[in-house]
Amino acid sequence: MGRLGRVDLLEIVLYFAVLILIGWYFSRRSGTTEQYFLAGRNYPGWLVGISLFGATISSITFIAYPADAFKTGYLRYVICITLPIAVFIASRFFVPFFRRGKITSVFEYLEGRFGPGTRVYGASVFILAQCIRLAMILYLTAILMQAVTGWDARWCILLGSVVTAYYTVAGGMKAVIWTDFVQSVILTLGGLVILAAIVMKLPGGLGQIFSVAAEQGRFGLNEMGADGTLHAVPKGISLSHKTVAMLLIVGLFQWLAEYSTNQENIQKYCTSKTARDARRAMWICCWCCVPTWAYFMFLGTGLYVFYQQFPDPAALEMQTGVRKAEEILPYFIATQLPTGITGLVVAAVLAAAMSSLSSAMNSIAAVAITDIYRRHWVKDRSDTHYVAAARWVTFFSAAIMVIGALWLYYSDQLTLQDLWTELQSIVAGGVLGLYMFGFFTTRGDGRAVAAGIALAVAFSAIMSFSGLGWLPQGMTQFIGAWFDGYYTGLVGNVVMFGMGFLAAGLLPKRERDLTNLTIWTQSDTPLD
Repeated sequence: MGRLGRVDLLEIVLYFAVLILIGWYFSRRSGTTEQYFLAGRNYPGWLVGISLFGATISSITFIAYPADAFKTGYLRYVICITLPIAVFIASRFFVPFFRRGKITSVFEYLEGRFGPGTRVYGASVFILAQCIRLAMILYLTAILMQAVTGWDARWCILLGSVVTAYYTVAGGMKAVIWTDFVQSVILTLGGLVILAAIVMKLPGGLGQIFSVAAEQGRFGLNEMGADGTLHAVPKGISLSHKTVAMLLIVGLFQWLAEYSTNQENIQKYCTSKTARDARRAMWICCWCCVPTWAYFMFLGTGLYVFYQQFPDPAALEMQTGVRKAEEILPYFIATQLPTGITGLVVAAVLAAAMSSLSSAMNSIAAVAITDIYRRHWVKDRSDTHYVAAARWVTFFSAAIMVIGALWLYYSDQLTLQDLWTELQSIVAGGVLGLYMFGFFTTRGDGRAVAAGIALAVAFSAIMSFSGLGWLPQGMTQFIGAWFDGYYTGLVGNVVMFGMGFLAAGLLPKRERDLTNLTIWTQSDTPLD
């Protein structure tokens, strides 16, 4: 299906060359851990905000959002509109915890609040979850590239990983931030080019997309029913099925987790010059992401109208569920875009994935060195030693990413992707609840959170095993009748918070200094 001309190949080569040059340039300017992990804490808010935006707009945005709108409607976007609320809460309450202590890792907070054991647990879970995520992103991007270009997926895996690993290993966070900036521009241009191609091919242009989609209810909050028809999602509260209100709550929890527990994001807004710059970066990311998500949803609507106007058997199969809807955008790129434009869009797809990969690899190195290696294994060594160790950790994370992606490729099992996704959700069970317990209460220590973590992980495991069909049929049916697996993360965080709160009340109290560790015990020391 895929085909690339010489101009397309030149565009992709130039894209890779720019990233390599950025990595080489900053390799000589990242000689300390402060520079390698935090870019010297001296970057303006606007640049950090664009970097956050580039890492947030992943290949999921590029592929899954148009697929949803193409097949059903705008239900996925409900989660997106809660981001401004989460950013307001995070910028108001969470920034002081991470800026005042000048931390490198978000898990340093956990040691101050609950003890070293909780810090090691949080760091270990993060590293494991990120390694799984890296392999999944690389694998899915390689499959997408194969569909668009016709290249062997194994070569796509190696090509993308080698370039990303080079500039991340060599240049550290400075290279990550500046490549994110370049990639943000490219992925935005790529998305605009695709819509322009649709509009130019439609007889009625942009107006035809709006009129046809409105007439056929494609802007609604719809879900595909078992009978193959679209049904509007109800508005009320329920744990047994999707509703608009519940998705808003899920979205709020999801984005709060991103800005209070996600090392990638927090590490970046800690690179800002001041707390004001950090807040500005969060808001710039927010106001770039929300319309961009809407735009990619609209891109899916455009694809729906396009294939209504120009029927295609393959597109119909993606519409009806015979084939995955996620194939629709790659199919359009490979069959409808002219030579010279395809290369730009391929670079945009790569940019969406690579910005996420580089941020994740640098954050893995920051956590591994700061929370485990330097804290517990090799203490009191020179900064040069720790930077060298960080580069090796980044390299090994890239190797794990490649091995995992190739394993997924050779396994040829659809259920393996589900298994990896479920494993990540299990190990990360209740992490937001853990931080909320630390931020918003003054009770409890490592013993209480251990009880909460154990119960949250057990709950997440039961729900995941049910979704994979590993539980007895009767139990699976009972769970399915009362609880939609979509809410596992939401409830897991509530379980963590509730059990931790209860255990803290039952266990003997230990007096500890909680200055600047909860919202109730913050000092009056001004932020930088």
